Amino acid sequence: MPQSTHDRAAELHNLAAHVHAAAATAHGKGDHLTAHELSKQAQEHSMNAHKHSEQLATEAAKSGKA
Repeated sequence: MPQSTHDRAAELHNLAAHVHAAAATAHGKGDHLTAHELSKQAQEHSMNAHKHSEQLATEAAKSGKA
């Protein structure tokens, strides 16, 4: 399995974490509307990262490397 695929999964997880942190900062500043939107974006990034990780696990299992 190409390393770039694993790098992409890590990138997606890092992006989700970054947006979660930005949402927490906005919430702490009392900007609840921005915090809510950032939380929605973070959730989307988290779901994408999870899907990508599941695909990697499925591919690894199929190739006998799990």
